[in-house]
Amino acid sequence: MKATIWHNPRCSKSREALAILSDTPGVDVEVVEYLKTPPSREALAALYARAGITPAQGLRKGESIAKEQGLAGASDEAILDAMAAHPILIERPLVETEKGVRLGRPPEAIREIL
Repeated sequence: MKATIWHNPRCSKSREALAILSDTPGVDVEVVEYLKTPPSREALAALYARAGITPAQGLRKGESIAKEQGLAGASDEAILDAMAAHPILIERPLVETEKGVRLGRPPEAIREIL
């Protein structure tokens, strides 16, 4: 099974999710450091739709840029635009397999799609 993790190596939750993926037999892991290679706005929208969450649920609300841009209570469209322009706003890790997409908060949540 192929799994793609949208990863930030500086994040402990992202590292924990990557360890779960790496320790699961039969999983071929593709690591995408999303701060270096951010997903497109369209890709983000598709990931959130597959995960069954809204862009607001995938937003790092505590980031200063989120506060500066007034993203609390903003539309999904505005949040996706902001995430595309500032990938630090993307909550991590996002993990995608053929079985779906999960936000790894907590990291164990990704087991549902393995």
